[in-house]
Amino acid sequence: MILSQRKFISGIIKDAHSEEHIPFASVQFLNSTIGKLSDSAGTFKFYLASWPSDTLLITCVGYQPFKLFIPNTLDSIAADIIMERGTFNEGVKVKSKVNKGLFLWRKIVEHKPRNDKFRFDNFSYEVYNKLEIDIKNLNFGKFSKFKPLRPITNLITGNIDTSEGLPYLPTYLTEAISNYYYEKKPLKRRELIKAANTNGVKNESIIQFLGSTDQNVNVYNNFIPVFNKQFVSPASDNGDAYYNYRVVDTQVVNKNRFYHLIFTPRHRGENTFEGDCWVHAGTFAIQKMNLRLGKDANVNFLETLSMIQEYRLLDDSTTWFLSKDKFVADITPIGKEKLGFIGRKTTTYRNIVVNDSSIINELSKNKILEEVITLPGAEEKDKNYWATARHEELNKNEKGIIKMIDTLTNAPVFKKFTNTLNFIGTGYLNRGNYQLGPWYNWITASGWEGLRLRFDLGTNHRFDNHFRWHAYLAYGFLDKKFKGKAELFYLPSKHPRTYWYGSYTNDLDYGQNYYGEVTSDNIFALAIRKSGIPHKYINIDEKRFEYFHETKSGFSNLLAITHSQFNPLKNIPPRDSFTIAKGNPLASFEISLTLRFAYLEKFIENTFYRTSLGSPYPIPEIRITRGISGIGKSAYTYTKLSGSVNDFIKLPPFGSIEFYVYGGKTFGTLPYTFLDIAPGNELYYYNKYAFSLMNKYEFVHDKYAGITFEHNVGNGVFRFIPKLKFRQFYTIKTLWGSLSAANKALNFKQGYTFQTLDGKTYLELGTGIDNIFKVLRIDFIWRVLPTPLPKDNNKKFGVFGSFRLSF
Repeated sequence: MILSQRKFISGIIKDAHSEEHIPFASVQFLNSTIGKLSDSAGTFKFYLASWPSDTLLITCVGYQPFKLFIPNTLDSIAADIIMERGTFNEGVKVKSKVNKGLFLWRKIVEHKPRNDKFRFDNFSYEVYNKLEIDIKNLNFGKFSKFKPLRPITNLITGNIDTSEGLPYLPTYLTEAISNYYYEKKPLKRRELIKAANTNGVKNESIIQFLGSTDQNVNVYNNFIPVFNKQFVSPASDNGDAYYNYRVVDTQVVNKNRFYHLIFTPRHRGENTFEGDCWVHAGTFAIQKMNLRLGKDANVNFLETLSMIQEYRLLDDSTTWFLSKDKFVADITPIGKEKLGFIGRKTTTYRNIVVNDSSIINELSKNKILEEVITLPGAEEKDKNYWATARHEELNKNEKGIIKMIDTLTNAPVFKKFTNTLNFIGTGYLNRGNYQLGPWYNWITASGWEGLRLRFDLGTNHRFDNHFRWHAYLAYGFLDKKFKGKAELFYLPSKHPRTYWYGSYTNDLDYGQNYYGEVTSDNIFALAIRKSGIPHKYINIDEKRFEYFHETKSGFSNLLAITHSQFNPLKNIPPRDSFTIAKGNPLASFEISLTLRFAYLEKFIENTFYRTSLGSPYPIPEIRITRGISGIGKSAYTYTKLSGSVNDFIKLPPFGSIEFYVYGGKTFGTLPYTFLDIAPGNELYYYNKYAFSLMNKYEFVHDKYAGITFEHNVGNGVFRFIPKLKFRQFYTIKTLWGSLSAANKALNFKQGYTFQTLDGKTYLELGTGIDNIFKVLRIDFIWRVLPTPLPKDNNKKFGVFGSFRLSF
């Protein structure tokens, strides 16, 4: 028979979500005896005299069957087989006295000390990271009906990527190459980022997270992080309490035998995976692990997740080491089939060296336990460098993405659109060198000011990368007075961080404000204020200067000089009730020094400011303040000492705890404006820094200590109703305080309701439901101590709400 007359079919079998090749899938011509398995790379080939049938059936555990129609007229076919996910519970279950899956899991756990890469005293490798983020499910038909959006929809539809069957808009693609070094004892980590190529949103601080230091996932650990949650690893020491295991196949590749182990969650509603892995016989090392989220996993906004790890033998042919990571996540904030995101991260490892003196020599350069250094010129590598340096060539789609992102981000209509979205989301609008906003402070109202209008103007990074000035002017139509603030910020150095700051403020102080609270000058505060509680108003005229410096080790100091003049306006003791011999009542001049230590704290930064992502260690802080009389008509001499420690600790599988311990003492006889006023909350919006059932200015102290504790349990009792995806927590807030006799005599004025605990305990206990509709949290709070409750605030119980965005 002539070769050209033969039939030929080949194919590559891929996972529809991760695009990973699927090895050892069954490929069978329907209603015939002709078939085979795909090889270890997921490929197959058939050479035939004629087609045995018109349908090729591909099956694999964990996937839905796939049927490929074969036209009889074709002699040659090359196909990409895209397998949709199914269930791992399919197939015939054979009863056996020995559970082979459980036996294999025990062997994996037993051999973990010999297979985990952290068994080595030290190791190093070159790591290549590629991260892509796309917007999916864009409905341009609806958008184009809205006239203001037509220009942007026309631009995007001209550059859309529909190669995957759905419209995807690329927004971000970045690559990084780095050298990573690790030593076990003493523990040290070092990473040198040699090259970084960012397309889309550019932020220098993000580069440090593109290497290997912040992206290490180890399947041999008992828990594996998924966003901000900890999931039980199938290779956990206690895996049999969370998973069912089953061996479904055995294959030989390059004279090495591998077992195919699948695993599924034992219980609904727990943070577990489902998936499969290939295990090397003899060493019981994992050669490849495929993880998916269980369908009842309590993770918000995550529609689908794939996590893949591959290992390969090093040159000695007995040591398995990580060679590839892949992470693919579909994020759907507003529901399935709605606008969402797809994130894809691929990491590969080369030039692996273990237990070598060169690694120790490189790590000896560390000044702290962990250093991530972006080398000079890392962002300036040209196309020729990337063509030879990247571990794997960009595919056709990825090359098109780079061109597409460049086209979009440089289009004026797209810049205008993104600026508008930024204005709505953050409140700030950039116009040239200047910035307006935030818009949510523009219009407010209160019993003292009536209708209040405010206008803000500041500079942005286009004006200068080191200097920023900002000012606002406000006017109250009831008190008929202007208020305002002007501030100047100078940032000479980001790493290590150093800044100078000066401001002048003349405005209402609104009593107390805390980070994360809906403040009193916010338009949303009008709807959530507790009824029947008198508003307290106080005006402050303040001049402030700050100098901040931070070292690479995480130690920082903040020197502040402040001159303040308080003028109480309503429902708190007025200034003329505090008579003094010299200076102005309620005027002070302070010098304070704040010392803080946050080891290995990480930040996301923009040009001027930064947001902390936390530290793996507790963060202590100490503040010393000295008040000096006679400067700027200041009237008081005093000393304040205060300190605090806070930490966030993950306790898988029992959730996480967060605590804040604080205390302080004031030496001197002073008006209440310079004492410690316990943080009260007069809104129905929950604030973790304040006492929910305490009013502002209710308790005044010159000596105090307190603890705030919160335990987020996770599903808790709601794991029995997994569809709700509710989460459980409880809180404890307690305060001890006292006030000297001299300060009582000075501040406890007739007609005002100041109190002191006098050494008693103030205690609030709370519990509640989190993750209602994925964003709402409800707190139920009980005021337990002290007893009896005062007449002016006798509420023992309250319900509070807040919005939280969390995976």
